[in-house]
Parts: sequence; structure tokens; C-alpha cells
Amino acid sequence: MNDLFGGRGSKAQPGKAETAASYSAKDIEVLEGLEPVRRRPGMYIGGTDENALHHLAAEVLDNAMDEAVAGHADRIEVTLEPQNWLTIRDNGRGIPTDPHPKFPKLSALEVILTTLHSGGKFSGKAYDTSGGLHGVGSSVVNALSERLEVEVARDRTLFTQAYSRGKSLGKLKNAGTIHNRRGTTIRFRPDPEIFGELQFSAARLFRLCRSKAYLFRGVEIRWSCDPALVPKGQEAEIPSQAVLHFPGGLSDFLAVAIEGRSAVIPAPWAGETNFPQSAGRAEWAVTWLEQGDGFLHTYANTIPTPQGGTHEAGLRSALVKGLRAYGELKKERRAANITAEDVFGGLAGMLSVFIREPQFQGQTKDKLTSPEAARLVETGLRDQFDHWLAGDPANADNLLAYAVERAEDRIRRREQKDTPRKTATRRLRLPGKLADCSRESAEGTELFLVEGDSAGGSAKQARDRETQAVLPLRGKILNVASASADKLRQNQELKDLIEALGCGAGDRFEAKRLRYGRIVIMTDADVDGAHIAALLMTFFYKELPELVRQGRVYLAQPPLYRLATAGKTLYAMDDSEREKLLKRAFKPNQRVEVSRFKGLGEMPPASLKETTMDPRKRTLLRVVLPPEERAATSELIEALMGRKPELRFRFIQENAARLEVEALDA
Repeated sequence: MNDLFGGRGSKAQPGKAETAASYSAKDIEVLEGLEPVRRRPGMYIGGTDENALHHLAAEVLDNAMDEAVAGHADRIEVTLEPQNWLTIRDNGRGIPTDPHPKFPKLSALEVILTTLHSGGKFSGKAYDTSGGLHGVGSSVVNALSERLEVEVARDRTLFTQAYSRGKSLGKLKNAGTIHNRRGTTIRFRPDPEIFGELQFSAARLFRLCRSKAYLFRGVEIRWSCDPALVPKGQEAEIPSQAVLHFPGGLSDFLAVAIEGRSAVIPAPWAGETNFPQSAGRAEWAVTWLEQGDGFLHTYANTIPTPQGGTHEAGLRSALVKGLRAYGELKKERRAANITAEDVFGGLAGMLSVFIREPQFQGQTKDKLTSPEAARLVETGLRDQFDHWLAGDPANADNLLAYAVERAEDRIRRREQKDTPRKTATRRLRLPGKLADCSRESAEGTELFLVEGDSAGGSAKQARDRETQAVLPLRGKILNVASASADKLRQNQELKDLIEALGCGAGDRFEAKRLRYGRIVIMTDADVDGAHIAALLMTFFYKELPELVRQGRVYLAQPPLYRLATAGKTLYAMDDSEREKLLKRAFKPNQRVEVSRFKGLGEMPPASLKETTMDPRKRTLLRVVLPPEERAATSELIEALMGRKPELRFRFIQENAARLEVEALDA
């Protein structure tokens, strides 16, 4: 066997090529000080792009925040100047300036700024919790700066020193006695040799400062920048000067993040808890959104962790297990189906933890990997979540109903996964019985859903052809609350309805494709008509809830009676209104012809138009779904339309005494 290193037993013969490519001790490079950072900046800040540039700012700001979190500072000043200069000042203890025991010729300040893996956060004596544990933050910023200037106000003395590309430009100077000031000031300009022409973004730095102020309510961050550095059109959003202080902490942060969006629970679930044995603490603010995707922003010792990590895993476990347990307590069998996907799909939240010696994935700290964080967060938040659910049953019930709805929708989508999707470029096919309107845009248009061809014929003659469309449905549609996914797919009436709407249903819903501004359920004014209306509302609630939330579903109010004399015709909605009209609208001995409509199909088109379809004269009832009544609505539909007849029987027993029933339609 040949020796891989060309030693004994090798058949390789030395030659000119080998001599030219010789490899000896002189080829071994030793990079000293901060030279490794300048040679390979990507290893320390993830690259040399805009994200890496702003990572320098975050490193310096994180050090100032560590002083604040430790209780030694309550004010931080961040100033962006022309020519890419950034200054960050805190009123903390100030970096030590006395000689370092291991390097007696250097001050501790110079050791920190010129030596990798140096700092006061390893032992845990100077800081209980901190974000910068690798000991490379300040030195990396120094190495990658064309110039860095530092001032330390400590023990009533001001010390100054300047650096260029990681090397000091002179010894630490005593600038004299100073009063009413303490802390560290670092002013630096990133090196164009590393970052080229990249410039700090005022908008990005302002958002960074604002997020830090939200994360620690005990700090005040004073932001300022040259007005010329604020992008045009963003002056209102990015002020040139601002004092950032938020006593509400994460609750204030979340309120800004979800501004203008409706939530399942009116006020977020927010709080804080201390971990056992002084292991740290957690703060959170969480709510659930009615529409759109949610988000979860997590932080560890004020460091953003966009990739989540173990603290996020702890939150997931706490919420899912807590909600399942609450469902079991409420005897809601469907709660067992709830998964993290159902709970977190629409969740909007902030989670911030402060723990000792956090472990991150990589120097850029995008993900927390500390194993104990999952257990600490789950245990601490689960107890608080259980108390919140028990103490606010109205919101807890709404949240449970919300999660159950998402679970059922997820299961339904899984059952439908084998159903092929139609291509987005398919030609629109409309049901043959649909009498469409002529207006091309959806604005101002209406789709009337009527029962049967007879009612459809009257409605088609009574409609405004430009804005009103009519779709007759055959009899009672499928009860989607108790039907399987296969039955739903095979039901022709529902397929016709979905095709007419054009927006799809379930996970295929796209609001922008809706072909009508309003959907009006127009059924006969009798028991059968009410049943059909209930089935249609159940369909919209289950398959197209967004249309209900947007207020696009209505109930028409056709009359049940016509009261006519030689010169007057009136309409009554029900028996009680008929009696009132007979007493008040006609003379005592006047002969009044009273006709009861058996259905919309028997109403003359002119009467149908006048009473039910003409926007100037009709009455429509909007179907609404108040977020605070989500649980009650879900329970009612499950009881009345679900698969368990015993729930309907119980509902009738409990409510029969309140109902005054004189007669039932055959």
C-alpha cells in the first residue's frame, strides 16, 4: 500500500512540479489579534452585506442594553451622523479602564476592544443575564471599523482612546475630571474596505432602537439622526429625533404590530414570570387574528431570534397542552384534534426571555439552542395560561372554538388532498341555471340564492338585470356540518354555488376572485324556507367564513301576507304584523282581501320586486359573526346542525318553554 504522505513505500518520484508545490512550515500562516476577523468577516457577522453592516450596530447596542437589563443604566442614546458615523452612549458603569491582570501593560478597555473572547459576561458575576456571551462583539466592531472612538466616564474621570481597523492609535488618555456623567460612548464608522459603499439605514436603526425599548420597559432610548438621512416620504414614520420608552413593554409592541387588524380576543394575553432558582424570567404578549397569517417574534436577552429556538418550543407546548386540557375540562371532544398548527397559524405574539448563559446557533445569534429554555418557558407559561383560561371563560371559550375550527379545517383539507386542483387559467364555467347580471365588476352587484325553479322564475323577472343575479337551488342543500368531505365534493348544488361565486371555498378561497358584492339568501317565509336558510348559513360559516366576516352575506325578508283593498295594498311579514295592519291601516268595517303566499314562486314578479328585491324599499338582514360570540356560535351550530341528535333534543328541551308556537307549517 502506498503511503499517502509520500514516505516509505511511496512510488512517487520528486520533480520540478513537486518542488514548486512544496509545502513546509513557512507556508503556515498565524493570524494574530483581530486579523482573522478582517480576513473572514462572514464567520463573525454573517457576511459583508447590509445585514452584516447593521449587525455591527446591534452588537454595540446589545452591550448597552446588557447594562440596562443588569440595572446599571436607564438611558441609551443612539445618533446617526453623516458620512456613516454611528454613536451609541449609555449611562451605565462604564467599561473598566484599570490594567488587566493578565496583560498588565494594557487597560481592560483595550483588551476588550482588541482581543477576541474577552469580556465581563463569562463568569456571570458582572451580569446575571446578557446577550453578548461570545466575547467577540466589541472587538469585531473595532476590527471592521475604519475608525472607532471610545469614551468612558467612570469614577468621575473621563477616559478616551481611538482605533483604526482594530489597532489602537495611541494609549488610553485621561481627559480629566468630569461630573454628572457616567457610562460608555462608542462612535464608529464601518470600514469601506470591508463594506464598500453600504450606508447605515436610518429606518432600520430606528426600528432596532424601538424594538429594544419595547423589550425592556426600564430603559429610555433617545434616537437622533441628521434629517437628511431620513428617506423621503418616511418622515412621519422615521423621526429625526425621538424618545423611545414603553411602560407597557411587549403589550405596547404587539398593539403596534397588529394595528388595524381584528383579533379573536379583545385584549391580548400578556404577562411575565420568574423562573425557579433565579434561572431567569420570561415576558410575553399573545393574541389571535381573525384574518390573515400571524407571526411570532422571539427574543433572548433582548437579542432577536428570527429562527426561534428552544424558548419558542416551550411556548408552543404550553399553549397547545393548555388549550387541549381546557377543552377536556369543557367536555369539548374536538379539542383532542388541536395541534400546534391550529394554535399558531393565526397567532400574533411576542416572547422575550432572559436566561443565564444563553446558547445561540452561530455568532449572528438567529436561533436559541439552550436546552433548559424549553422546559423553563413551558412550565412557567403553562401555569399562567391555565390561570388565564380559567379566569376569563368568555375569551377562553372563543379561543377554544377558534382552534377547533382551524383543526376541523385542517382535517377537511387533508381529506380533500387527493382532489385535483383546476388550473388558474381555466375558463370560468358557470352553472346553467344561473341568471347572471351584466355588470362586469363585482362592486354593487348581488347574487340571490332562491329555492327551486319556480321562485327562480319570479326572481329573474323581478331583478335588475344589470346588478342582480339569480341562482335557483334544488330543495334543501347538504348539511355541511354533518357531511363528510366526499359528500361535500359530490353535491351538485354546492358545486354550482361555489362556481357561481367564483372565489373558491375552504383553503382555496381567494377574496379577490369573488364575483359579487353581496350574497342574498332569499327563501320562502315559512319553516321550510327557514331551514334552507339555516343550511345555507351553515355552509357559509363552515366553508366561506371570510365572506361572513366581511359582512357580504344577507337574508332577504319576503312578506308572508298581502293585504289589499280597492285602493291600497300592504304586506305583512308574519301573523302578528298582519293583525296590527288590519287594526291600524284599514277602517273597521272595510273589506280587506288577505292572501298568504305559499312561496316566492307564487308572488307576482312586481310584488317580489317591490317588497324584497328593490334596494329602495326592501329590508335585508346582514349575517354577522362577532368575534366575542365565536364560542357560542360554534356550540349552537354543533348542537343544531351537527351529527349528534341528542344535542338538538337537549336544545329543544331547554328552549321550548321560551318559544310561543301557535302552528307549524306542514
